[in-house]
Amino acid sequence: MKYDYSEIVPYFLNWYDYNARILPWRDNPKPYYVWVSEIMLQQTRVEAVKGYFERFIETLPDIKSLAEVDEEKLLKLWEGLGYYSRVRNLQKAAKVIMKDYNGELPSDYNELLKLPGIGVYTAGAIASIAFQKPVPAVDGNVLRVMKRIAASYDDITKESIKKELWQDLYQIMPSDRPGDFNQSIMDIGATVCLPNGKPLCDQCPVMHLCKAFHQDIVMELPVKPPKKGRKKEEKTILIFEYQDQFAIRKRPAKGLLAGLWEIPSVEGKLTLKKIKEQLEEWQFQIERIEPMGEAKHIFSHVEWHMLGYHILLKDDNPEYTKNKDYVWANRCQINQIYTLPNAFLAYSKLWKNF
Repeated sequence: MKYDYSEIVPYFLNWYDYNARILPWRDNPKPYYVWVSEIMLQQTRVEAVKGYFERFIETLPDIKSLAEVDEEKLLKLWEGLGYYSRVRNLQKAAKVIMKDYNGELPSDYNELLKLPGIGVYTAGAIASIAFQKPVPAVDGNVLRVMKRIAASYDDITKESIKKELWQDLYQIMPSDRPGDFNQSIMDIGATVCLPNGKPLCDQCPVMHLCKAFHQDIVMELPVKPPKKGRKKEEKTILIFEYQDQFAIRKRPAKGLLAGLWEIPSVEGKLTLKKIKEQLEEWQFQIERIEPMGEAKHIFSHVEWHMLGYHILLKDDNPEYTKNKDYVWANRCQINQIYTLPNAFLAYSKLWKNF
């Protein structure tokens, strides 16, 4: 028997009136602001997004400026947020909007779905929050909250389950406050019906309607299959420094961290002896080598296990700077121009605090 969610609506809205999180994009929910914030929030914590959002909007205050900005500057604004395809799609969509929608973000749910980088959840969030369209926004937070309320053991990773919940919520969307209703579920999922650890059921406005609470199965829900193990890759990171400049290179246009700048590396974790042999083979003249320690970075499907070395090259060989594989950048340029992914954050202290 399907759960009737209609009773939860007034309780959620009342809770939201007194407990809504204070967020910079909510103060002034312009369509552009809602769109940018929703893209940033994909796979990123709210607290991490706040500062990025304010800097992004200050630099690119509207769709036109986003469409026209140089990609290198755009990526630098995004540096640290990860999943860079999101911001590339953001710019692609901005260009489409300038060309096909007279520079205005469309308010229609189905039109939003046509834009690069906007899926079912994001389209629902923008349409309901920015334009007050009565459409749901179903993400992991919403699935968790709703499946606990219904005491449902449905696998929330299945598209059929997501579509079914979308339809269930569509039937009960309050026409006068759809954005607030969607955001109330998001906030309850983030602050009360927690994803990790025990949820704060005594603070939930629908505890009395929650079947999982009454059946004492809250911690068993929601149901999703175990994640596949990540592939592990070992790398030796080579931080070359020559006359106060550092060697960086561009990654391939496709694949992991596509088109971003990186610190050179070789496969495997090499000993100091092996590093010296490799540098001799490359005919690099070394002033000194300093171990920079180990680091790990986790992507969605792969883990990098890294070992870093700071390699100071002798000043008397300008041939290094003629190597077309590398760009040599000083500390200021790396900090202000070139986008280095968070994967290399452990080795950035050489230029971050100068």
